[in-house]
Order: sequence, then structure tokens, then C-alpha cells
Amino acid sequence: MASQNILLLPGDGIGPEVTTAAQRVIDWFGRHGTTKFEIESDLVGGAAYDAHGEAITDAAVERAFAADAILFGAVGGPKWDDVPYEHRPEAGLLRLRKDLDLFANLRPAICYPALANASSLKKDVVEGLDILILRELTGGTYFGEPKEIVTLENGDKRAVDTQVYTTPEIARIARVAFELARTRSNKVTSMEKHNVMRSGVLWKEVVTQVHETEGYDDVKLEHVLADAGGMQLVRNPKQFDVIVTDNLFGDLLSDVASMLTGSLGMLPSASLGLPDEKTGKRYSLYEPVHGSAPDISGKGVANPIAMIASFGMCLRYSFGMVSEADMLDKAISAALASGARTGDIADGGNAMGTTEMADAIIAELESLA
Repeated sequence: MASQNILLLPGDGIGPEVTTAAQRVIDWFGRHGTTKFEIESDLVGGAAYDAHGEAITDAAVERAFAADAILFGAVGGPKWDDVPYEHRPEAGLLRLRKDLDLFANLRPAICYPALANASSLKKDVVEGLDILILRELTGGTYFGEPKEIVTLENGDKRAVDTQVYTTPEIARIARVAFELARTRSNKVTSMEKHNVMRSGVLWKEVVTQVHETEGYDDVKLEHVLADAGGMQLVRNPKQFDVIVTDNLFGDLLSDVASMLTGSLGMLPSASLGLPDEKTGKRYSLYEPVHGSAPDISGKGVANPIAMIASFGMCLRYSFGMVSEADMLDKAISAALASGARTGDIADGGNAMGTTEMADAIIAELESLA
């Protein structure tokens, strides 16, 4: 029997709750399939800071390098607002992205048929929505230097965050976008701000060059300014297929897209590196787009679908278990069609908790099996 090693990093807030729900789904596939899943766990974020004084330990990072895939919950919360900047809970996630070179962040925005009325937009605008936002994840404003707050001679303070991109960084994310588009509707929309940002000028230039010189002329490419793209996402989102953009704009635009689906609790994501030239293995981390939601932490009401669907992306992109990933997608859709709802997507009806939603999805897996 094949074996895959998964590192669970539940993190803070609702992270442990949704991770527990996802582990039940992992265990189900382990019992009913041909693959054995070896599970390890470690601390990250505020939980790691409380235990070790840092957002992730070197030992946990070593485990991440050794794992076949990482499932990540969520980090942060008011409890850690005053910890030193370099030890803030989010630093653990940023270190994993940087050390493992997880440069390609895939954020699908899919509106399940049963949730077309849960979106804040009209049903006909979102029904059947299936777009993919590809966010560059290891460059740009979040990692550029200098990044500092300095005190000026007159006593005022100046904050600096630097937007930095190189040709290779842009070219490799563009290639991923074109390859993904070939598996979908063959259209890529590149979003930046070349009208006011030099990094945007280079971004547009490199994406265009890759498209024209590397054999991707079968894929339709369009360029849209990021602010106009945000407007079009809420005006006519189904015009898009694959959206490729930088780290900062990708963060913002994918959260906008989340509300097209009804809730942040519905959106999974995958963060991928390049395949190793010798082994073919790629480092990968899967996480829900939502945060730690400290206001509902410990109440057992969090929506686990984004976390469970993140495991579905893990099956697809890390383990090559496409039929199993499709099966899990169908189980989630069927559970929603049967009326299963957590509070964030309930429409005036009775809302179930985290455990009950996982139960509903596993029941549909049993039916499909």
C-alpha cells in the first residue's frame, strides 16, 4: 500500500477545530482507499510562541521539509497583538512560504449550486461560478526590503514596505498560470498596476513575453488593472477563468472573490513550489483562506469546508489522487445540496456545528463509495 506523510499544523483560533474535522476525512480515505496516510502534528503561530517563544521552531520547519504535504489551519488573534513583530503568529506561515519556496498560491472560487443564494450578489451573477486566482506568494510587498519603521529627525515616524519583483519570479508564476488555464477554459487575466507602479510595468512586460515566446499562444491573455479587476469581480465574475497577480493584490482580490461564494469558510487554497528535477516531488502547503476567527474559537461552530476542500486540493496536486479529489468535491456539494449548513452560510434555517458538517460530508462519501 502506498503511503503519504502529512504534517498537520493546526495553529490558533478555529484552526485546531477545522483541522480535526479534516483529519476525520483523511482517516476515512485511509480506511477506504489504497493509500495510507501517516499523520504528524506540530505547533505554529501563537501556539508555538506560547510554547517556544517563536512562531515556528526549526524542528517544525525540518518536519515540513520532510513531509509529502502540509495541512495548515490558521494563525493569529488578539492575544498576540503585542508580541515582537518578528515573532508575530503570521511569521510562522511566512517562514514556511519562504523557506520551502511556495511561490504559487492557488485560490479557487467556486459557487456550489446549493449556495447560489448565499452570495451577497444576485444569483444569476454567481451561479455556476468557477474561477481560479493564482497569487505569487514569496515576493512583492510582504517580503521586499527595506521593511521598517524609522524615526525621523523631527520626531515623526516613517513606515516603509518595499514592492520588489525580478524577471524570474514573474516568469515562473506566469508559466503556472498558462499551464493551469490549459486544464480549464484556456484564458488568463493578469492583474497589476502598471499605470502607477514600476513593478507593474515589469510584471506586464514579463507575462506578455512568456506568453509570446514560450509556446502559450493557444491560451488567451488579457491585462487588467488590479483595481478595475476588483470591480469586475463583483460586476461580472464569470468573465474570468485564471487570474494571475502579485502577492499583495492576490491577497486582496482572493478575499473579494471569497464573498462571491457566500463565505470565507468555503475557500480552500494550495501553495506549491516547483517539482524537484530529480525526484519530481514538490513542496506543498494547503490551508483554508479564512483566518483564525477568535470570536467563534472554541464554540464548535466554524465551517470546516474550506479546510476539508484544502485536503481535496492536496489529493489532487500533491498525491495525484484525482478521482479521490473529485469524489470529495462531489461529497461536499451533495452535503450542501442536502441542506447541511454552518452558521456562516445558513439562510435562516438551523445551523449545524463543525463536527456535524464533517459528519454530513463523510456520510456522502459513504454513499459515493
